[in-house]
Amino acid sequence: MSSYVSNHRLSESNQPFVNQLSTVSIPNSVQEALTDPRWKAVMNEEVESLLKNETWELVDCPPGKKIVGCRWIFNVKYKADGTIERFKARLGAKGYTQTYGIDYTETFAPVAKINTVRVLLSLAANLDWPLQ
Repeated sequence: MSSYVSNHRLSESNQPFVNQLSTVSIPNSVQEALTDPRWKAVMNEEVESLLKNETWELVDCPPGKKIVGCRWIFNVKYKADGTIERFKARLGAKGYTQTYGIDYTETFAPVAKINTVRVLLSLAANLDWPLQ
C-alpha cells in the first residue's frame, strides 16, 4: 500500500488551492516561528495590538498565587482561489490551567450579537409595547 496522495480527482480550480496548502508549514513552537520573518512580523503585530488596546498591564504576582501562562496559536488564512491571504498569530491565555474556587470564583462575559440587538430594537419599534 502506498502513502501517495493524488489530487487527480479534484477540479482544476481546486488543485492550486490544495497544492498551496502543502507549501506553507505552520510552526509548532515560538522558536520555530521566530526563524521565519513572516511569522515574526505577525507576532509583533499581535503584541503591538494587545498593548495598544490595553489588554493587560504588568503587575507583580501576589504571594501564593499561580500565574496563568500563555500560548501562541499560528494559522494561515487563504483566499478562495488558494492564494495566501495572510499569516495569523494569536496569543492566548491558558485558562484551562485554572481551578474554579481556587484561581477564580466567577465568570462573566456578556456578549450580544448585533443581529440579536437589531431584532430586539425592531420588535420594540414595531410592536409599540406599552411602557409600564
